[in-house]
Amino acid sequence: MTTPTQEEELLTPLEDYLKAGVHIGTSSGMKSMDWAIYRTRSDGLYVLDVHKTDDRIRTAAKFLARQDMSRVAACSVRAYGIYPVEMFCKVTGAVPITGRFIPGIFTNPNIKGRYNFVEPTSILITDPHFDHQALKEAYRMGIPVISLVDTDNTIKNIDLAIPCNNKGRNSLAMIFWLLTKEILRERGELTPEKDAQMRVELFRAPRGRRPMSDDGF
Repeated sequence: MTTPTQEEELLTPLEDYLKAGVHIGTSSGMKSMDWAIYRTRSDGLYVLDVHKTDDRIRTAAKFLARQDMSRVAACSVRAYGIYPVEMFCKVTGAVPITGRFIPGIFTNPNIKGRYNFVEPTSILITDPHFDHQALKEAYRMGIPVISLVDTDNTIKNIDLAIPCNNKGRNSLAMIFWLLTKEILRERGELTPEKDAQMRVELFRAPRGRRPMSDDGF
């Protein structure tokens, strides 16, 4: 999956990626995901290459760090993605759109409701299958899309795919934690104090999700 030299260069130790299950795919492997699949386990599950995951997190962070984060939308319909997305937005200043995506948020200036019309410069989605409406509207409006993708996803209309287990509670926490830290690092905003405060468990969805509390950063 990775050489010793590559392991030293990872954003977090390899064992942390593995413990969080970031590498665990599904029993379905789409052709468009072949580039990110490391092997197939004896039980039929595909295993993702975490070095490619790590590399794509860095690329996504570099891209997002150059933008006005108040014009970046992060979406998640998937339950375990809602909490880490909201924490990601809280820290970076991005706009959270979680739960059911109301059609027209990106395309209808007259829309009113839980979420109003927004014109993001780019969007980040958790799962192209669950977040299909956000993906569809972003493509229609020419908005760049960054998406977490598992082995059973396609990457059609996605500009930057981050291969990972995009279903697991621990995996999603790990991905959004690393992406948040890398964006702050790229912007020169990750002070030692903030780095110490920003623990991965703060991005992990509570069992029976509760509203977020103020964590001080």
